[in-house]
Amino acid sequence: MKIVNLRNRTFESSEELKTLIKRGEIETDKYEDIVKEILKEVKEKGDEAVIFYTEKFDKIKLTEQELEIPFKELEKAYEEIEDELKWSLEVAIERVREFHEAQKENSYFKEEEGIIIGQKVRPLERVGLYVPGGKASYPSTVIMNAIPAQVAGVKDIVMVSPNPNRYTLATAFLCGIETVYRIGGAQAIGALAYGTKTIKKVDKIVGPGNIYVALAKKNVYGHVDIDSIAGPSEILVIADETANPEWVASDLLSQAEHDELAASILVTDSEYIAYKVKEVLYEQFLKNLSRESIARSSLDNYGYAFIVEDISRACELANKVAPEHLEIITKQPFDYLPNIKNAGAIFLGEYATEPLGDYILGPNHVLPTGGAARFSSPLGVYDFIKRSSVIYVNKDGFEKVSRHAKNIAQAEGLEAHKLSVEIREK
Repeated sequence: MKIVNLRNRTFESSEELKTLIKRGEIETDKYEDIVKEILKEVKEKGDEAVIFYTEKFDKIKLTEQELEIPFKELEKAYEEIEDELKWSLEVAIERVREFHEAQKENSYFKEEEGIIIGQKVRPLERVGLYVPGGKASYPSTVIMNAIPAQVAGVKDIVMVSPNPNRYTLATAFLCGIETVYRIGGAQAIGALAYGTKTIKKVDKIVGPGNIYVALAKKNVYGHVDIDSIAGPSEILVIADETANPEWVASDLLSQAEHDELAASILVTDSEYIAYKVKEVLYEQFLKNLSRESIARSSLDNYGYAFIVEDISRACELANKVAPEHLEIITKQPFDYLPNIKNAGAIFLGEYATEPLGDYILGPNHVLPTGGAARFSSPLGVYDFIKRSSVIYVNKDGFEKVSRHAKNIAQAEGLEAHKLSVEIREK
């Protein structure tokens, strides 16, 4: 972790800050061609291509009949997991569902003389959920992607995951997902986007994955909708002199263990906090971490402690970074909430540690990364609905607005637009 003193310096002059902001700009050229080839093959050959690439990349040999995991395997996985974990997953699902219920939108209509206008809100019909598999286990990914879709009213949710383990399958069972395919990578995205003999085309694909999955989602956008192109994870902690250095260090480490490109950023007005947090990270915590090599690489390359004049200035820096996760650990954290413009999720107070948001509190942990919090939001119910405008006009309403429509059509030089109004005036 590098300590950078930005007192009396502009943020624009900080090469360290520029490095952080650009770290997600991965060279994609070497992946792009293979992803496009996979998608082309899946589009043309369907299940045959999915099976071929699943064996090639995931070393899993399947037949068409084996693509889908029998529902009894999901149920069996649920029965086999620990009772304590079952309870925790059920609590998480309940809290996530309750939080997202408040995001539901309703259709509405507004009536005036001769005109009725409104909006009809409908859920998407079919959604594909991508969950990484293999050695990793991501039950929280299943929950955070499936529950808002269900709250929105999506009736048909399917999941794809390469060789999912029992925790992922058990969570799918708990969430009420009945259809799971044991495939991953770009070939799974292609199957969901184009459809095959075995796998029906979806309307939207959500969920995280590696560079191949991210590029595949980018390439199929337009055939289907997608949630986002996720980049490396990041956390930014704003801390003053009242913060506990060990608590701050542990929160930074919670992101560093994700992968080597994860960013762990401390912004503080206290030199003591900056140096003490670094000391705790390297001399106390890292050596006891099972994923030490990953976390150490992340901290060495993208770990920073920025020292600024005051906490208001720290908020300005946070807005520049627009982090995925933002923690404010200060004496009066709510005082600084109005200063925050750009952040995926905002955690206030010393007990609001980011992993609670990942798993159990209720808000969604699928968040904008790589500065995208400047213009996008966490995954939510609103991502699984579509809106249609509803318009009714009778003769009285037509006479009220027709002149104005003709004037604007005239200004735009669109004669047929004007004609379609004029013809009704006769």
